[in-house]
Amino acid sequence: MDGELFPRERTVIAPGAVHVPDWLGAARQRELLAACRAWARPPAGLRTVRTPGGGTMTARQVCLGLHWYPYGYARTAVDGDGAPVKPMPGWLAELGREAVAAAYGKPPGPEVVYDIALINFYEGDSRMGMHRDAEERSGAPVVSLSLGDTCVFRFGNTASRGLPYRDVRLRSGDLFVFGNSSRLAYHGVPKVLPGTGPQGLGLTGRLNITLRVGGLG
Repeated sequence: MDGELFPRERTVIAPGAVHVPDWLGAARQRELLAACRAWARPPAGLRTVRTPGGGTMTARQVCLGLHWYPYGYARTAVDGDGAPVKPMPGWLAELGREAVAAAYGKPPGPEVVYDIALINFYEGDSRMGMHRDAEERSGAPVVSLSLGDTCVFRFGNTASRGLPYRDVRLRSGDLFVFGNSSRLAYHGVPKVLPGTGPQGLGLTGRLNITLRVGGLG
């Protein structure tokens, strides 16, 4: 994937949780957006996630590598069209490693291979409730990339969905990494701010690309 990385500064939100604003330059944001649009097409494309209680998530999702569903992983789109999930591209896995190096100041060990991507599309009043990324067996850091509209990202604690938590504004191109003692912290998106994305990007709404190491074999 061509493009340049532009790390500006790093803000530690909690131990192991780091925000890097403007990490993706404009060209790389456009390339990543084009890739997301291709992944969103059927088969195993963008779908509405249904919860075990019968509700639906307001953010729509497409997965790479393994298909996430509440609360596990499968190799086929079990709550979609049943097609095999699209593979995780090598360049995206490498981007995950570059992200960890940018956030922590050193690259992860060679055993850290990002093999799962969850891509969430937020439009209108979409949001995401407080949750933990706990279906993986690996403790490798979670990498989060933002495209499009700014959101309020709520990063909490490992004990409960309530206080203490900290609200961070994630803008297009921002990177957020959380691992170590913050790997299982609750987090969510209570609000997206419509119309705040870069005009030149050509995206209405927000895309969040979350990269994980499954450790699932």
